[in-house]
Amino acid sequence: MQHAINQTKESEEIPVYSRNNPFQAKVLKNINLNRVGSSKETRHIELSLKGSGFSYIPGDTLGIVPVNEQELVESLLAEMKWDEELVVIINKQGDTLPLREALTTYFEITLLTKKILQQAVEFTDNEALKNLVSIENATELKKYIYGRDLLDMLRDFGPWKFTAQEFVSLLRKIPPRLYSISSSLAATPDEVHLTIGAVRYTAHGRDRKGVCSVQCAERVSVGDTLPIFIQPNKHFKLPESEEIDIIMVGPGTGIAPLRSFIQERAVNRVSGRSWLFFGDQYSAKDFLYEVELEKYQKEGILTKLDTAFSRDTEEKVYVQHKMLENSKELYQWLQDGAHFYVCGDKEKMAKDVHETLITIIEQEGNISREEAEAQLTVMQKEKRYQRDVY
Repeated sequence: MQHAINQTKESEEIPVYSRNNPFQAKVLKNINLNRVGSSKETRHIELSLKGSGFSYIPGDTLGIVPVNEQELVESLLAEMKWDEELVVIINKQGDTLPLREALTTYFEITLLTKKILQQAVEFTDNEALKNLVSIENATELKKYIYGRDLLDMLRDFGPWKFTAQEFVSLLRKIPPRLYSISSSLAATPDEVHLTIGAVRYTAHGRDRKGVCSVQCAERVSVGDTLPIFIQPNKHFKLPESEEIDIIMVGPGTGIAPLRSFIQERAVNRVSGRSWLFFGDQYSAKDFLYEVELEKYQKEGILTKLDTAFSRDTEEKVYVQHKMLENSKELYQWLQDGAHFYVCGDKEKMAKDVHETLITIIEQEGNISREEAEAQLTVMQKEKRYQRDVY
């Protein structure tokens, strides 16, 4: 009996890590998967889970709690001539932080919202802002918000009358960023891998950076730690039976969860076949995990590997074109019960792949478009067609 009591005591002392209490994971590896001359930067990051108590299955996501870039924080402080040491209340519980730290680690400063602009009106006599938030200018307001941040607002609609405390009271807490896990725990015990594309663009006369992706690309080195948690994803997972075939479509960073699927199936030596469609810009610069994928193909773990590199040819070739080229065989796999997975860009790629899938079922099955759409809907209901899109 004594033994059981000790066990309980011991387990109580182990901290439970979660979204609200992230685990500080040590960075084991951080490399750029794109080669010299690529216009992209895709980081492959390996993190240690030792001591976290976390486990995950292929398809799950990992949350990172990011911090804002110093340069942007400094620009905000300079614009308003605020004292960075000034202590501000950051939440309803009355917790406090010095202003610089609050803007760096606690508040979202890279996104503007309708709510922020509507509330900011009270703190300026600027007619342009009053105009912008009026009901009849909803479209204009939406247009203004897109691609802009707090610094734009402060520069565009001053002079301002708010104190630093009033300003931070308009802001929301910085949300964690979620990334598809690109490893299998069975293949890499005590580790979790991520495949993150660094987001950089120019808009409204200023260079912009993705908060978390550029933090990982520019400011996270081997030996550093990142605050993380695991978020299960029930809607994107491997079939329970290892005999079922899988078809995977994941261009660019969409390869992430599919890499975890392939690793898992490699460890379990499954009998089901695997077919991957991968695409990017240039094969010589942007073929993510090329050596690894070709090794899997050689070993028969990947039955088929079809690639589409859009800038290698005069006419752009995308993953959906490769699907059409293989329509007869793809349709046969589906008829034989294969599960179909798509991961990546929701706006364009996933839509195109969806339409192509309908076309293949329509043509190869010799049925109407409506019937093909209905078949795809049934596949979705049966979880034979799953999407992880963003």
